Amino acid sequence: MGVEEELLVVDPAGTPVPLAPEALEVAARRGEGETVQEHDRAEQSDEAPDASGASGGPRLVPELKEQQIELGTRVCRGLDEVVAELRHWRSRADAAAVTVGARVAALASSPVAVEPETTPGERYAQMVEVFGLTAAEVLTCGCHVHVSVDGDEEGVAVLDRIRVWLPVLTALTTNSPFWSGRETGYASFRSQVWNRWPSAGPNAVFGTPARYHQLIADLVATDTVLDEGMVYFDARLSATWPTVEVRVSDVALRVEDAVLLAGLVRGLVETAAREWRAGVAAPEMRTEVLRVAGWRAGRSGLTGDLVDPRTGHPAPAAEVVAALVDHVGAALRDSGDAERVEEGVGAVLRRGTGATLQRAVFGETGDPAAVVRAAVAATHGD
Repeated sequence: MGVEEELLVVDPAGTPVPLAPEALEVAARRGEGETVQEHDRAEQSDEAPDASGASGGPRLVPELKEQQIELGTRVCRGLDEVVAELRHWRSRADAAAVTVGARVAALASSPVAVEPETTPGERYAQMVEVFGLTAAEVLTCGCHVHVSVDGDEEGVAVLDRIRVWLPVLTALTTNSPFWSGRETGYASFRSQVWNRWPSAGPNAVFGTPARYHQLIADLVATDTVLDEGMVYFDARLSATWPTVEVRVSDVALRVEDAVLLAGLVRGLVETAAREWRAGVAAPEMRTEVLRVAGWRAGRSGLTGDLVDPRTGHPAPAAEVVAALVDHVGAALRDSGDAERVEEGVGAVLRRGTGATLQRAVFGETGDPAAVVRAAVAATHGD
């Protein structure tokens, strides 16, 4: 498995600043990152690497906005490796930012009002031209988890079987209650903003790799999305690596919560692959219901009801999370992840998600910038 995280670049006062290109120049000189120019050339080629770093390339790369840096772990075989990789690359991203007078924070949206600035490059400029305000004002940070699969047939079978559980992952990682300096009422407003992209969100059961790839081709043929890389399904087959890529989560404020996410995603993928090999049919939940389930997860996170994938009806969030852990229990035990995941779930249910911490700091201070400063500390384990 591998994990990609998008981080906000902020000044010491707590305001996002467009200093990622300068920080990445520093990282590139250290052999840790990719400059904006290098990234744009790679994006225009047919052999563009992604940030998961499986090829051993740079693990700090640009994102759509100059107030963002993306990191990617190496391929990891266990959660201990994921912990070490995320701590290391968060630290290296921060060190690069410090050299230009900034820090990095694992925030899925900015608590402070900010004018996003688009990273230079042909692809990013084209996105802004085609998608207008959706691309111009979006400044959100997500977390993507890759898990290897044995070919497209297994990969599509996994996608068909994990789709009903993905909103629960959104609820577990909510970390964006503020937007443009305002409390949104959502635990994950990033999930609302992200779904403005025309290809984002849940999808129906595919059934076969042929149907999956035909849908991708049909979307690209509309000449709406720029290319396959802009097919922003909640989960998809990676165009670069032999993996299923799960994309529904806010970037987690704490490393421990990102590791919990990785463990649950790997458990979901393994459980789904086993069900497919055993001939267990994919759950039949309508895409429209899944969209509503995702909305509810982003709205209340773990503080209200979630749509239970087993029934399609609302149930307390803790009960639905427990059902997810039970669903993947055999896979977690076989990988040695059960105790860590169970402890991680318990910790999140007790203390809340990143959204909980952000709201608590704002409640105490009334200062969005103080929320960012607290998030910088939490990003790095303080």
